[in-house]
Amino acid sequence: MKSFTRKTALFSMAFAVVLATQSSLAAPPTLPNPVLFFIGQEHVVLNGKNLVRYNYDVSNKDEYPADLFAAAPRLAPCGTNTKAARTWVDIYDQSGKRLNGFCALGKPDDLSKIWFSLEEEVIPPSYVYIELNDRQTNTKYKSNLADTTL
Repeated sequence: MKSFTRKTALFSMAFAVVLATQSSLAAPPTLPNPVLFFIGQEHVVLNGKNLVRYNYDVSNKDEYPADLFAAAPRLAPCGTNTKAARTWVDIYDQSGKRLNGFCALGKPDDLSKIWFSLEEEVIPPSYVYIELNDRQTNTKYKSNLADTTL
């Protein structure tokens, strides 16, 4: 009977260790989708062209961990930038056409400085959205549609 009790105790301890290990290996908590909103526009001149820059912010940027935007030299570079961020941010119009991208944001607060530009005479899309692409986990977070005017 002692050997049965000892085996049962050993099995219980081993089972508890397995459960503890599995819970520590569980997937990280799911992050929320970004909540994008339009801040305003500004007129800029770049290479002799008159452009309108459409500026955006993400209202829930404080819910993203800093390591999401850490330099990731082990991942593919962004052009010549070999220390591009782990997470890249792309802006799309409502039909899915890419308007701009950011591959070197350094912290969640930098989500308050995202934008796209169009030549002054170009009518902007009615709505845009962003995607955060966590290249380390291959996870994408898509925002709501945001206006291009106030």
